[in-house]
Amino acid sequence: MVWIPIRVFWFPPSSFNAGVEVVEIDKTPVRIYSAEKTLADCFKYRNKIGLDVAIEALRTYVEARPKPDLQAITEFAQTNRVFRLMRPYLEALA
Repeated sequence: MVWIPIRVFWFPPSSFNAGVEVVEIDKTPVRIYSAEKTLADCFKYRNKIGLDVAIEALRTYVEARPKPDLQAITEFAQTNRVFRLMRPYLEALA
């Protein structure tokens, strides 16, 4: 028998449920996080993925969207308590 290492994380419901969208894949509803919530999560976990990755994700999001939802990103950043960190990058891209 092979043991796979597992790490369990607990999130407050406000953070865990925020930004969930239901999309249909092969006629099956699947819950995924919105792009804006994912960006806030990138900054929240910047020590694991790297701040440069989080900044590049934000830059790519803004360039790819004709009308980026900066208000939604701000709300998720506040929920994740990373708004002060994200603010300079949001202002530079706005």
